[in-house]
Amino acid sequence: MEELDLESRASADDHQALRLWLRLLTCTNRIEGVIRNRLRQDFATTLPRFDLLAQLERNPDGLSMRELSQRLMVTGGNITGITDQLELEGLVVREARLSDRRSFTVKLTLAGKQQFKRMASTHEQWVIELLAGWSAEEKSEVHGLLAGLKSHLTNLAAMDAAAPKEKSK
Repeated sequence: MEELDLESRASADDHQALRLWLRLLTCTNRIEGVIRNRLRQDFATTLPRFDLLAQLERNPDGLSMRELSQRLMVTGGNITGITDQLELEGLVVREARLSDRRSFTVKLTLAGKQQFKRMASTHEQWVIELLAGWSAEEKSEVHGLLAGLKSHLTNLAAMDAAAPKEKSK
């Protein structure tokens, strides 16, 4: 029996856009679930920790706690907790900012760079495996279709941001 998922909520009578959205969400959740489990099993880590390390790997000069919070779209408290753990493990270091000694820049240590490189390489193989159900041509087609959707959504967000706000009654 197939496990129930978000898509199972939809019926043939529902709008095609709703069914598509639920299918996209279901696929995303399933992929993320596999990656979360494998990160835990293979590296004894979590997806938020992996994501924080990824941000630091992309920014070798480091990021402030606030920048990490914004990029990962989580609260500062979450970033502090994850950073504390990673610092205890020797994977990141906090350095006081010269311009504001109350603020810190978080950077990967050499051990952090090495660990992330191993995890990222394995993560890439997992994603390749998870999307192996599509041919290269199908992946290119879906990628292009999603690029169009992403552009449309970006335009809608810009229009929403520019629209005057109605006062609540």
